[in-house]
Amino acid sequence: MSTNKEFDIVVYGATGFTGRLVAKYLATQYSNDKSLKWAMAGRSAAKLAQVRDEIGVPETIPLVAADVQDPTSLQAMVNRTKLMLTTVGPYQIYGSELIAMCAKSGVDYVDLCGEPVWMSEMIPTHEKAAQQSGARIVFSCGFDSIPSDMGVYHLQKLAKQQFGKVMPTVRCRVRKMKGTFSGGTSASFKETIAAAKKDPLKMKALLNPFSLTPKYQGVNQPFGNRPFFEADLNSWVAPFVMAVINTRNVQRSNFLLGKAYGEDFIYDEMFMTGPGEKGEAIANSMTNDKSMGGENGPKPGEGPNKEERESGFYDLLYIGSDSDGNEIKISVKGDKDPGYGSTSKLIAEAAICLVKDTTKTKGGIWTTAPAMGDNLIKRLENNAGITFTQE
Repeated sequence: MSTNKEFDIVVYGATGFTGRLVAKYLATQYSNDKSLKWAMAGRSAAKLAQVRDEIGVPETIPLVAADVQDPTSLQAMVNRTKLMLTTVGPYQIYGSELIAMCAKSGVDYVDLCGEPVWMSEMIPTHEKAAQQSGARIVFSCGFDSIPSDMGVYHLQKLAKQQFGKVMPTVRCRVRKMKGTFSGGTSASFKETIAAAKKDPLKMKALLNPFSLTPKYQGVNQPFGNRPFFEADLNSWVAPFVMAVINTRNVQRSNFLLGKAYGEDFIYDEMFMTGPGEKGEAIANSMTNDKSMGGENGPKPGEGPNKEERESGFYDLLYIGSDSDGNEIKISVKGDKDPGYGSTSKLIAEAAICLVKDTTKTKGGIWTTAPAMGDNLIKRLENNAGITFTQE
């Protein structure tokens, strides 16, 4: 990986809704950090200049014009930076060329991908090139899947300290959440489902909890597709729409960490809806909710206003347990809405962490926990309004 680059980070997709938030965050949070060199990138230099002025980013921040339809412009952009931060999704439509270039050119890469089928195709295609060039490719650096990936990583670290061993079973339970999923997430979800319906191999990959761990299949995992009552939490739980990507990334982390969570590691995610008939009714309603794949959700480029982002939050509970009756709980909380306000901070900090704090991580296709570990937790707690707390 070349260190003689013009930029540390290029934010590609900076004129889009989430890209704007990332650029604004970097300009605000790192306004006094002269060591961080970053640029805004998108298809149109004129639109980039307009957005830069609209969101209050200083004129000193460079603009880079590059179009996914123009490979020459894309490669020229990649050549100028240490790391590509891309918010241009769905990645299965717009991301394959950029991944290939970064992997070949030794340029680090982070995205907001929640598309497990596409990721399962990219890993065997580009892992070798990334390992050879030194490029660190890290998918899913937003609300999917940093809180889950780092939450499980942190829980297992505490379990080893307290019990001398990891917990073979971990459950993630969403206690509270306020905010919407992004238009990009909705578009990616629809694209993934459409592709899987057309191709049996894609459908198989979508349904496989170990689709991101080539040649490795762990033990059977919960389906998480039906509501049920969980007595120890005194709450009904319903399927959680992000589980299909988060669980895959957590299993890949276990795989990349040398099965550090165990060969028999079981992980699932559900949404808590409360006790009694009311909790059951909400759980059933959530199970039957198809709005994520519907036409009325947010479109790419759209999103909540500032007040809605600021008033959003999430509270995720992680419960680790073993057959001896040992149990450990931690919470991961975010102070902004998950789909936009928190996600934009998460990916920005992951990018800086990869470039500045984890230079010893070798080339390859990673998840956040094995690539960045405690360095990322520290950054998120210090800068991004995320907390990791034992309960």
